[in-house]
Formats: sequence, structure tokens, C-alpha cells
Amino acid sequence: MPVFMVERDLKGIAMEDLAGAQRAAIAQAAEMRGAGQRIDYIRSTFAPEDGRCMCLFEGESAAQVQALNDAAGLPYARVVPALDLTP
Repeated sequence: MPVFMVERDLKGIAMEDLAGAQRAAIAQAAEMRGAGQRIDYIRSTFAPEDGRCMCLFEGESAAQVQALNDAAGLPYARVVPALDLTP
């Protein structure tokens, strides 16, 4: 399944709020899967010094990943196709 990277600017976010955002993404992906969609949250990488956060999702399209983030109320700058190079 294709992988998409969600780019976020979360400068100044509290760690508790960051954890809540991750839980929201996971829960929304589960809800969408329950409705028959193929989508999954993979992981996030956060750079606290500059507030950049990159989240990886498997999904059918960038629009589907955007819809997940919109439904979860999560801000993002853009969603782009990505390659997950985990060994």
C-alpha cells in the first residue's frame, strides 16, 4: 500500500498534547478501517527544537490521509507521497 508523509508545524506544543494528537491519529485510522477503508498510522518523528513533525501513514491516496487528519482535527502543512525506508 502507498505511504504518505504528513508534514506538521507544532512549535511550542506540549508533550501531553503531542501524545494526544498521536492517539487521535491512531483512533481515526482505526475508525476508518472499521468502515472498510484501507489506511493505517505508521509512526511519527518530532523535532522539538523547531517544532517539525513528520507522520507516516499507509493509505490509498493523499486525499484519504488528509481526510483522516481533518476528521481527527490535526493540523498539517501538506501530505506527500513518501518512501518508508525502514530496514
